[in-house]
Amino acid sequence: MWNFQIFLLLIPVLLFALTIHEFSHGLAAYLLGDPTPKKAGRLTLNPLKHLDLFGTLTLFLTQAIGWAKPVPINPNYFKNPWRDMAITSAAGPLSNFFSAIFFALLYHFFNKFSFQWGAFKISEPLVIISLLGVKINMGLSLFNFLPIPPLDGSKILVKFLPPHLRENYLRLELVGFLVILLLALTGILGKTLYPLLNFLSNLVLNYTGLLFY
Repeated sequence: MWNFQIFLLLIPVLLFALTIHEFSHGLAAYLLGDPTPKKAGRLTLNPLKHLDLFGTLTLFLTQAIGWAKPVPINPNYFKNPWRDMAITSAAGPLSNFFSAIFFALLYHFFNKFSFQWGAFKISEPLVIISLLGVKINMGLSLFNFLPIPPLDGSKILVKFLPPHLRENYLRLELVGFLVILLLALTGILGKTLYPLLNFLSNLVLNYTGLLFY
């Protein structure tokens, strides 16, 4: 029963994390002059516009690794394509990082102030949701910052590569996906990512807790 309860509480957290990630990509691109995300109807917080079934299921199972449907972006609209593409790519994982901080604040708030409705403690599921929000968003941020094409980190790294290497590096997307899949299946990705995820999640929880205690 408890696992089913966690499953129910996990759903809104997953929807939020994936939606804010893709929305932030689209918003950054739009602010930098690209109307494509808006024309595609992706400047919205409606999760149904952003979800990728396989990526969502992967995030649900791993609680760290996952993705949504990529927002269409046309770098030809950017004044400085390589720089602006790096900014647009960073916007997604950064939105998850700051969301993790927001959920950490909520975690301490609901821990400090108890809310009840009759005999039911409303604050208890809210504490769990907040803790899941920290973990899911931090995991999604770390995973997408990996500099492996086609992840966001690769589009940030490419800005700092010599110009003659940029195109060839980005062409590694298919190979990069297979590398990610191999690292995930062999457990190497988890062994690398989870210790850092736990460290950063605890760090965020500890420092935000100073505001409440």
